[in-house]
Amino acid sequence: MINENLKKKQVQEPTKSELEILQVLWQFGPSTTRFVNDYLNQHTRPVIYMSTLKLMQIMVEKGLLTKDETSSKHIYSAAQEASKTKGILLDTIVDRIFNGSASDLVMQLLGGKKLTPEEKKIFEALIKKIDQE
Repeated sequence: MINENLKKKQVQEPTKSELEILQVLWQFGPSTTRFVNDYLNQHTRPVIYMSTLKLMQIMVEKGLLTKDETSSKHIYSAAQEASKTKGILLDTIVDRIFNGSASDLVMQLLGGKKLTPEEKKIFEALIKKIDQE
């Protein structure tokens, strides 16, 4: 457990702006800065191209992105899968806000909300899987 926590802390958590960029790359795959910037402008919020470029360069330095420089256009990719980054961020939330209790998080999420029959089936299957481990 300690080694796992050390590994998680070595991966830097993305800021809100970095997460916006990562979400574009996770959705569309390797992309140019121009594509990411245009997508953010159309779907998220107004951003300046040079700000997006600088942030993506910083993200490469932080290990959040990789950059392919083999062609004239630099292509950026997320350095890790969405599920891994989301897992790290969720673990941080569980640790900081819910004192490490995943069940408290789930109860907070579900509290007062009606689940659809499909959602109930998903949760029941998840609980069965956990019981089998």
